[in-house]
Order: sequence, then C-alpha cells, then structure tokens
Amino acid sequence: MPDKKNILVLCTGNSCRSQLLHGYLAQALGERAAVYSAGVEVHGLNPRAVRVMAEDGVDISAHTSNHVDEYAAVPFDYVITVCDHAHEVCPMFPSTAQKLHHNFPDPAKATGSEEEIMAQFRSVREQVKAYAQEFVRAEF
Repeated sequence: MPDKKNILVLCTGNSCRSQLLHGYLAQALGERAAVYSAGVEVHGLNPRAVRVMAEDGVDISAHTSNHVDEYAAVPFDYVITVCDHAHEVCPMFPSTAQKLHHNFPDPAKATGSEEEIMAQFRSVREQVKAYAQEFVRAEF
C-alpha cells in the first residue's frame, strides 16, 4: 500500500466550493488520502453546501471552516485552489506539493429565489464532482 497522500483544497472562505471538493475527494479516496480544506479567510460552513451534498449522498455536516494557517505543518502532496482569489493569495507552502487550480463559480453569490439559489449550488456541485472524479482518475 503506497503512502497515504495529503490533499489540501483551498478557497477564499472554506464555506462552499472547497467543502464540496473535500467531500467528494474524501468519499472517493477513503484510506488512500487525508483530505483537508481551508480558506484564506474563514466564513463558516454554508448550510446550502451541506444540503446539496446530502442530496448526492455525501455528508459534510461535520466539516468545519478552517484557516489555511492551521495546516502550515502538514506536508501536502497536493494543494488544489478552487477559486481565483485563493489562487492569487495562496500562501507559499514550504513543500513539494503539486499545485492545481480550477476556478469554480461561487454559489454563495447566487441571487434570486431559494429555488434559483439551490439550482446554482447544484450546478456548481456537479462541476466540482466531475473535477473530483477526473482528479482521482488522473492522480490515483
């Protein structure tokens, strides 16, 4: 069994996009990886993110919103930024981590009726899920 990989998913507030990807990667990789998510700021876990993941059978309700500095000592194999802001202000990790970037739309900025907002969350969830599946296929 190869060494367990450490993966950090980073976004601005660690409330939506990074939490979605964290959930999918943790589910797909199980014991093969330790998945962390963090933000360059801390905005709290978005309840709509929890809801759309539950709809797809992934429970992220116990996740917390963490600041990237909390993981400064973790030797990451991968650092994945999921928004341009985090990519631009991403702290330098003193590691050989492979850095990957994909800018997903921020569902927390969605406006309209609750139904319209949830539709945006579901759309982003599907984009994140596809990215997670591709990452797992390519890297594991």
